[in-house]
Amino acid sequence: MVDCIKLSTLASAVDAELEGDADFEVRKLASLAAAQSSDLSFVSQERYAKHLDQTKAGALILKREWAASFAGNKLIVADPYLAYAQASELFDKLSRLPQGIHASAVVADTAQLAASVAIGAQCVVGENVKLGENVRLYPGVVLGDNVEIGDDSLIHANVTLYHDVRLGERCMVHSGTVIGSDGFGFAPAQGRWNKIHQLGAVVIGNDVEIGSNTAIDRGAIEDTLIEDGVIIDNLVHIAHNVQIGAGSAIAGCVGIAGSATVGKRCTVAGAVAINGHITIADNSHFHGGTIVTKGNDEPGVFASAPPLQSVKKWRRNSVRYTQLDELSSRIKALEKQLESKVSDSKP
Repeated sequence: MVDCIKLSTLASAVDAELEGDADFEVRKLASLAAAQSSDLSFVSQERYAKHLDQTKAGALILKREWAASFAGNKLIVADPYLAYAQASELFDKLSRLPQGIHASAVVADTAQLAASVAIGAQCVVGENVKLGENVRLYPGVVLGDNVEIGDDSLIHANVTLYHDVRLGERCMVHSGTVIGSDGFGFAPAQGRWNKIHQLGAVVIGNDVEIGSNTAIDRGAIEDTLIEDGVIIDNLVHIAHNVQIGAGSAIAGCVGIAGSATVGKRCTVAGAVAINGHITIADNSHFHGGTIVTKGNDEPGVFASAPPLQSVKKWRRNSVRYTQLDELSSRIKALEKQLESKVSDSKP
């Protein structure tokens, strides 16, 4: 990260057409409302384009169709939100770990480490671990035996990967996350729970990002599987033997029960609960708070949570909900009476 970045450098990074001063120096990225004269902002939606004459930003990322509405320096692109994402990497303030192994780290003699790895303070690297090129382990990371991490992956502080976990290339795992802990498997007998030892692993593909304080359980026999390009938010629980298809997105506080299969390119909004042993079709999308009790064969958009309402209305509706069975029986009885009267009235 540098103090200022020339607009010409940013234009090259996001493949933009530059209009204005190529030597203009950008101090930071900022929102449209908060941006000042040395800041870069962006507009990606039509509803914000009408405010372009009010922003104080020194430069903007925007579409060609909105360019005339802004008098300052411009980076013109087809997709401003994507360009903003690409530009954000240049302003990232994360301190880069120095290459090598910190003196306080504990690394097993059998570990196979690429020459370019960076291992921070108090890390523990188990037996037969394999780390690819440019892998970064921030302080306090613990890798169990036989863990494999692919090239250019970054593991933030205090992450634990249990034994036999495999993580692909260009992945990122945020602090506090645990991957490969035991799945919730117990056999009841004679009034007690008997532990089923979890013998599978967790296999994670390339280009996966996992948020903080998330738990991904190892499989009972086969592996838990997260395919390429999946993004997982904070505080998500993925149980044993779950499979998540490539390109899917899982938002915060989601729980996915054991042996569920989520298809490719699905989106699961916050606080969704997915039942175990069901299959979700590719391109399925779930609104926040949805309780998914059965699978689906066709893609679509699904919701089950009631909409926001006043407490007074919610209380009335809650009482009515408990009366549905009685009301249904009364309606059926009235229908039978009506049918009987119609039948009796016929000549």
